[in-house]
Amino acid sequence: MGSVALILLTICGIAFAGGGILLSRLVAKRSANVVKGEPYECGIPTTGTSWIQFHVGYYLFALIFLVFDVELVFMYPWAVVVQKIGMSAFIEIIIFMFILFMGLLYAWKKGALKWM
Repeated sequence: MGSVALILLTICGIAFAGGGILLSRLVAKRSANVVKGEPYECGIPTTGTSWIQFHVGYYLFALIFLVFDVELVFMYPWAVVVQKIGMSAFIEIIIFMFILFMGLLYAWKKGALKWM
């Protein structure tokens, strides 16, 4: 049943996504104009070229945010099963948090948390 269910789930997922796209193409109104083809940035019309360089600090800040965001993804399942597993789960999460804290200290020392 395992492989058959996985194949059926994949087919249903593709059919659901494709059906939504097909339905929107059939039902939605379409109008082509110049304004719809322009890039949208907060309602302000763009001036000049869009190819500009950003300071690398913005990317570093975003990557640090992603690291701690992914940490929360790991914390939720841990919180669900921590009572069943016991003290070993608590020790493992302490080690995990310590490693993340050391990464935060490293980023702080390197100045990656300073906003430009």
